[in-house]
Amino acid sequence: MAPGVRDTVSSTGSGASVSLAGLEKSYERVGAVNGVSLDIRSGEFLTLLGPSGSGKTTTLMMIAGFEQPTKGDIAIDGTSVVAMPPHKRNIGMVFQNYALFPHLTVAENIGFPLKQRGVAKAERAKLVGEALELVHLPGYGGRYPRQLSGGQQQRVALARAIVFKPRLLLMDEPLGALDKQLRENLQLEMRRLHADLGITFIYVTHDQEEALTMSDRIAVMNEGLVSQVGSPEDLYDRPCNRFVAGFIGESNFLPATVKGLEGDIVIAECQGAVIRATCPSRPSSGSTVTLTTRPERLRFADTLNGSAQSMNRMAVTVTEAVFAGERCRYMLKAADGTMIVLKEPSSAAIRRRTVGEHAEIAWSVADTILV
Repeated sequence: MAPGVRDTVSSTGSGASVSLAGLEKSYERVGAVNGVSLDIRSGEFLTLLGPSGSGKTTTLMMIAGFEQPTKGDIAIDGTSVVAMPPHKRNIGMVFQNYALFPHLTVAENIGFPLKQRGVAKAERAKLVGEALELVHLPGYGGRYPRQLSGGQQQRVALARAIVFKPRLLLMDEPLGALDKQLRENLQLEMRRLHADLGITFIYVTHDQEEALTMSDRIAVMNEGLVSQVGSPEDLYDRPCNRFVAGFIGESNFLPATVKGLEGDIVIAECQGAVIRATCPSRPSSGSTVTLTTRPERLRFADTLNGSAQSMNRMAVTVTEAVFAGERCRYMLKAADGTMIVLKEPSSAAIRRRTVGEHAEIAWSVADTILV
């Protein structure tokens, strides 16, 4: 699913709202989470995205109740749950390692949280059957986990997490152990499941493509803090800093010197060229800044039939040309030696560039961000 293609979240309003206020967690004076404040809307699919050690899993474990905050508060539907044990928070949880009981059948695994809640046997059987239908595993109730593939085990773990109808589902890297094709298929299944259930999903991953594909909003975390929160489109097209621009997708970073302002547009000198960029702040003339643009937004100027006149332009030399199936990837060197990546569609109608070739590239001012 391409970024921007969204399933409609169920309007049942059955999802819980979650509010994190100044959340901190330290281990022996080392901060794992350093002051996270975040409001998650009812029925939303929110992803905590970040590299290893960014604090995303620790944040999720505090919401679940498996970790106690050092400071701050966690409220679910407006009620603080910091002092509430995990089993009373009524939260579904899915882990990367599935955590299925090997000696129990699929039906018994899924029915376990219902049994713990004292649900009668007949009602358990009904709810387990419904959960198996939801995850597309009808008829699998009598099997054992060892008789299932990794993808099927993950579906069983999902069914167990939703069978008692929680209003909030937490998932910690649930697809991390699966191969690429199966992972992509299950990403779409989770979007469908989210739309069907209408409950709130909070999902942890370090996989940027997974986050872009699945989420309503993404909270990018780094060093225990939230760097930026927004829709996949916002984060990809309008990153607020260099970390976000570099972590989500591939970006080119160009050092530049500010020469002036034209309304919301910064005019800068970069590699001997005049470059215009969008910028929410107003940097002072003469200051050194960094501009960023995505490789797929760049084009060779001679392919644009004169329309490049109103765009940013820069002279480069091709140092590497790689055919990668649907795209060609070029490594380009600017005047001062800065390396720039350009990606263009692979087509018999588009001339391939050769190493050593001198060229001019062009790209939109709107696709140039000051970070």
